[in-house]
Amino acid sequence: MSNQPNLSPNYQATKPEDIDTSVLYPVDYQYNTVRDIDISVQHPEFTAVCPMTGLPDFGTISIRYTPDKKIIELKSLKYYLMQYRNVGIFYEHVVNRILDDLVSVLAPKKMEVTGEFTPRGGITSKVTADYSPPR
Repeated sequence: MSNQPNLSPNYQATKPEDIDTSVLYPVDYQYNTVRDIDISVQHPEFTAVCPMTGLPDFGTISIRYTPDKKIIELKSLKYYLMQYRNVGIFYEHVVNRILDDLVSVLAPKKMEVTGEFTPRGGITSKVTADYSPPR
């Protein structure tokens, strides 16, 4: 595959606008005219940074979608998600941003992104955003 992600190991995004969505590599879903499938992907080692304190946030990002014509190549998804590790962004915003970026690349029939973040100060957070195309 010649269109593999090409992020240098030294690449360090620090702001949401630094996230490079061109690393997301869509692959043709060869059964799109045969049947619908549901795809679930979990990334249990997601990290970002709290924009208020600068402390790391840890969590699991779960992506569930029904593809139309494209599916995501998993290595490219990992490269994409790893970019957030030094980015200051709220939970609610990162989940929406991931959803928007994946929808723009894949144009799925439907998609849901959930972030389940580890407790901080005795409070756990779970954020879910979903997409369904207009009818």
